[in-house]
This record gives sequence, C-alpha cells and structure tokens, in this order.
Amino acid sequence: MASPHSIYATSLLLLLSFQLLSTISEAVVYASNTFTYVNEGDFGDYVVEYNANYRALPPFSNPFQLCFYNTTPNAFTLALRMGTVRSESLMHWVWEANRGNPVRENSTLTFGTDGNLVLMDSDGHIAWQTKTSNKGVVGFQVLPTGNMVLHDRKGNFLWQSFDSPMDTLLVGQSFRAGGASKLVSRASAANNNGPYSLVMEPKQLAMYYKSTNSRRPILYWSSIEWFTMVNADPVVRRIKVHVVTCSVKDPLLIFLLSVIA
Repeated sequence: MASPHSIYATSLLLLLSFQLLSTISEAVVYASNTFTYVNEGDFGDYVVEYNANYRALPPFSNPFQLCFYNTTPNAFTLALRMGTVRSESLMHWVWEANRGNPVRENSTLTFGTDGNLVLMDSDGHIAWQTKTSNKGVVGFQVLPTGNMVLHDRKGNFLWQSFDSPMDTLLVGQSFRAGGASKLVSRASAANNNGPYSLVMEPKQLAMYYKSTNSRRPILYWSSIEWFTMVNADPVVRRIKVHVVTCSVKDPLLIFLLSVIA
C-alpha cells in the first residue's frame, strides 16, 4: 500500500505535468495557421511608391497587403502596402520590417508553430523577427487598420506593427509615452534611415534634421508654443492621428493631431 507521502508526490508530479502541457499547448500555432512565403516569381503590375518592383504576398486586408519590394536589384524589403487596384492613385509603403537590412531573391517569411514571425535571407541569416517564440502566440493577422498583429487565444496582441512605425502613422495609430514615439524618414537611394525624424518628447512634438555638418540633429520644428497655449504646464502622454495620415516622407510636414496632456 502506497504511503501518503508517495501519493502526495505522485499527485504533485501529475499536476505539474498537466500545467506544463497546458502552457505548451497554449503556445503552439496550429499547423493550418503557419506559413512560409518565398521571395520569388514575377513582379506586380501596379504603380507603387518609389517606382519599386514588388511581389505581393497572401496576407491582405483591404487596402493593405504585405509585399516584398525593391528599388535596387536583389535588395528587398518586407513592407506593408496601402492602396487599391481600382484606384488610379499611387500605392504607398506604410510600414517596413527590415529597413537598411535588405534580403535577396529566395528569402523567406515564416510563421511557425512556435509563434515567431521570421524574415530569413537566402543564406539562412535572420534579417528580422518578432521575437515571440513560445510566448503564447496562436495567430497572425493584417487588420483593416493596417496593423499587423500576432495574438494569443484571447485575441490579445502580443506583437503589433503599430508599436514600431517607420515613416508613417496610420489613422488610429498613436505616439504614446513608453511606446512608439518616433518617425524616421527614408533615404531613397539606400532604403535606409533618412535625415528627418518626428519625435514625441515629454513636453513637445519636435521634428529634427540630421545634417552631415552637425554631430547632433538640428531642431527643424517644435510644437512647444502651441502646447503652451493649450496648457501652461504640458506633459505630452499621447499623440493620436485623426482623419489623415501623418508622415515624414516629405520635409514639408502636414498633419492633423490631437494631444492628450
């Protein structure tokens, strides 16, 4: 007859094993939800920003689609495109995963059972990843807002592209304290960071220009006077875009913002 101590030990072991299995099962993406897309094949036919060549990938939520694009032969960027095929207007790139670190032909984008989204070059080098392996991710989506997300079983976002903007804020996307707080323009020639940046600081929204003749970025524009008129002692906690898109693609910045102090 088993002793009370051995029964307790066995029960505890079974409980821990059950909890471990439950944790593991929560972190697994069903095979039907995984994918691997290879950067290969014909280029798209539509006119896009930077006069780029592109290959559209299946992830799509009108008017946003995930693509590989390049402006220099065999140097591709994984990016989110905004625009519709019915429109005569130019399609724009509103988010990029690997700016300044391009991949080549036959590179891959993989969403595995561990919940990690990985952009891998053709030589096996990881150019970009979400670093969400075994953190409870069960699904991937491109939302109608242009937010690309990895979510858990309850629908909570464990990673989202809205937290890492490049040179554009989309409608509903925000600058906030402790989160995304900076836009950086694109240098067209090398598809690297450009000279202009829009930064949310504790008491102002500021635009800077990075000059080759200066060790520090030069203040190009500041909202401090406007904030002072709104609030004598402003502390900016959130900047949110309404109605229009905010971008630093052009140094002449035109945007509509609300400030929550």
